[in-house]
Amino acid sequence: MREKVLVCVAWPYCNGDLHVGHIAGAYLPADIFARYNRLKGREVLMVSGSDTHGTPIAVKAEEEGITPREVVDRYHPRFIETFQRLGITFDLFTETDTENHWRITQEMFLTLLEKGYIFKDWMQALYCPSCQKFLADRYVEGTCPYCGYPGARGDQCDACGRTLDAIELINPRCKFCGGTPEVRLTEHFFLDLPKLNEPLLKWAEEDKEHWRPNVLNLTLTTLRSGELRPRPITRDIEWGIPVPVEGYEHKRIYVWFDAVIGYWAATIEWAKLIGEPEAWREWWQDPSVRSYYFIGKDNIPFHTIIWPGMLLGYGGLNLPYDVPANEYLNVERRKLSKSRRWVIEIPDFLSRYDPDPLRYTLTINAPETSDADFTWEEFLRRNNNELVATWGNLCYRLLVFANRYFGGRVPEPGELGAREQEVLTTIEEGFQKVGQLLDACKFRAALTETMGLAQMVNRYLNEKEPWKLVKEEPTSAAPVIYTGLKAVDSLKVLFYPFIPFSSQEIHRMLGYQDDILGRQYVEVVREERKSHFVLRYDFSDVKIRWEPGPLKPGQPIGEPRIPFKKLDEKIVEEEVRRMLALAGETA
Repeated sequence: MREKVLVCVAWPYCNGDLHVGHIAGAYLPADIFARYNRLKGREVLMVSGSDTHGTPIAVKAEEEGITPREVVDRYHPRFIETFQRLGITFDLFTETDTENHWRITQEMFLTLLEKGYIFKDWMQALYCPSCQKFLADRYVEGTCPYCGYPGARGDQCDACGRTLDAIELINPRCKFCGGTPEVRLTEHFFLDLPKLNEPLLKWAEEDKEHWRPNVLNLTLTTLRSGELRPRPITRDIEWGIPVPVEGYEHKRIYVWFDAVIGYWAATIEWAKLIGEPEAWREWWQDPSVRSYYFIGKDNIPFHTIIWPGMLLGYGGLNLPYDVPANEYLNVERRKLSKSRRWVIEIPDFLSRYDPDPLRYTLTINAPETSDADFTWEEFLRRNNNELVATWGNLCYRLLVFANRYFGGRVPEPGELGAREQEVLTTIEEGFQKVGQLLDACKFRAALTETMGLAQMVNRYLNEKEPWKLVKEEPTSAAPVIYTGLKAVDSLKVLFYPFIPFSSQEIHRMLGYQDDILGRQYVEVVREERKSHFVLRYDFSDVKIRWEPGPLKPGQPIGEPRIPFKKLDEKIVEEEVRRMLALAGETA
């Protein structure tokens, strides 16, 4: 029986286009990890979807005078298109406004209520007299009481990462009218986190040496402090999943509670779509399955404390194996901000550039253990000096040699010398080294190791100088060109999880006619209440495994070309100027 790996990816708020922070923080590392595990022959299920019930969607709708559903209908298809163009290989990317998700969320709510992990109580909440309504957490901004950050939201401070209650904010202000809200009492349902503190701490202290230090330290510090408080999980809002308790139907289950349930609900939806409604149990009830949650650091408490607590209270479902949360990605040495329009949106980026150079740059400088900075200068350098000059040029010149001097075929090398054996052995050993790093979710180091192997092959070619050998005696260059092509055939596999589009192109240039893994497609799921689009991936015909390529002497090869475009240096100034204009600033 194949090893199973469940890849759960953060649910993006469906109120605007995806940007580089989203991709670097969660979606790209998840895709790299999923692609690698599929190549390893493991059974992978990668799920996520649009978070349609977040108050940011309601805020966006009120600002534009439309319904929240209309906001979702605008951006959910754009998410799907963006993920397709970036090559993010979800087995299912769905949304939370579905009958399936509503049902599973309400089932989780009622079970926790029945088991005593949810209770009713009165709470203080902020009410805006001008707008004449209670303000959900995201409808309030103010100063963080812990670090003094003036732009903290009512649910969390982005500066220090602390989760908050809106009434804790200093100088709170209404998101809509800017007025000062007042405190009023309202009745709600609460998740009894203090009751879960002890079992959560026991779980967090067991076998977590594979967790990233920032994730484990935050989790243990919070649980050991004993400061967990009951957390309200319903709100006085109109948009969201109704509370399934008589007399409370006018209230809604709050977004942070329903969004994390999406991982489980999406797996159940996926099982129905493949025609095996009970298949989800293999992923959530078999303790041998390892589940990984790819998120940004602002979501750590929700995935290492609140969601595990919900799972413990519900019972019978697997807890997270790992939560490889990334830190923040800054842009041009400034904090990325959608509200201040200091942002690089992916659809806009892809209108001018290919996806692989972005995937490469965001990975080689990933914010895995500390904040990282994306600059257009670095993007240009990584593309031109590494993708074009090192990896792309290596492929191109080997293929040109084979076409020009060996009839468009992989040459017959004869007996390989010690240096050739050394090169191929080093590449072969790379699968273990890179694989170990990927298993540990160290994607930046894994890509650095892979590019180092490509540089090693380039040094080998420069050392052997086949362009001189071929002029003296063409057959004397055969072992060198064979060794180089054989190395490229393996390197394309090592590079594949990171830069899949160019790896597939190199795969074809080497003479293969198939796809390395599979195909993406969009499907319409019809439910009684409404229909919705999902992004799916078909891996039924995997051709390549995580092992050296099978290239053989005599294999016909295709027309060579460099699989990356060299970029003009002027794009740096152009793109920075474009960002400044978007933010309403001048250069």
